Amino acid sequence: MFGIFDKLTEFFKDMLLGGIKANLESMFLDINDKVGVIATDVGKTPMGWNGEVYNFIKNINDNVIVPIAGLIITAVLCIELINMVMQKNNMHDTDTFEFFKYIIKMFIAVYLAGHAFEFSMAVFDVAQNLVNKAAGVITTSATVSGDQIVAMVDTLKEKDVGALIMILVETSLVRIAIQGISLVITLIVYGRMFEIYVYSSVSSIPFATMGNKEWGQIGTNYIKGLFALGLQGLFLMVCLGIYTVLIRTVQVTDIHASLFSILGYALLLGLMMFKSGTVAKSIMNTH
Repeated sequence: MFGIFDKLTEFFKDMLLGGIKANLESMFLDINDKVGVIATDVGKTPMGWNGEVYNFIKNINDNVIVPIAGLIITAVLCIELINMVMQKNNMHDTDTFEFFKYIIKMFIAVYLAGHAFEFSMAVFDVAQNLVNKAAGVITTSATVSGDQIVAMVDTLKEKDVGALIMILVETSLVRIAIQGISLVITLIVYGRMFEIYVYSSVSSIPFATMGNKEWGQIGTNYIKGLFALGLQGLFLMVCLGIYTVLIRTVQVTDIHASLFSILGYALLLGLMMFKSGTVAKSIMNTH
């Protein structure tokens, strides 16, 4: 029939190959772009990430939290004064130097509570410097070139229509899965920054407890939590670095193995980024 069946077969094969190529390009574009965006966002300070949110959080701390911290400092200093008097036999064994130490402690406690927000931001300035130095070592370019995608598609030209349909379905499912993983990764990175903002908004209250031995554990644990959030940024960069190294080892000669390797690496990236906060808190011994 004038080769009509051959032409139809060729038409369907070209259409299927075009769909497979589009899926591969979309798949790699999504995850590659996401890696680049995440690498940029992780290296930003709270003020650099969103200046308006930063100003809002600072206003909350200055106008709402600092007055409450003042009340806590008053209570803590009163407890300290009572303890000092009781320990010195109701003032009978009083040493003038004890009052001098008390005044110094009072000054330091007030200073810490009044500048707690700046101290909190300083932690993330240090974390940004750490992440930027790590970025100089870690390559976050996971781009798969167009030539690699073309080479991957070229290996499929000899397959029949049925096999191409199955591969098209596979690439479509993997693309959807990677888009879902990209969304989860975005939520993890943005969620960390939201946690930083919320954590920093009440910084004056934990710092106000530092003047008392018993209550000071609140402030100590808070500071550990700040450093854990900063350290999490480094772990996110390390996860991205590991992913980019793995993704460049994918062999394009076997489409099936390549697809599931890419999916597996993307799942591993999402899982490790999800666990990064827990690992950071475990290292800093915070809860």
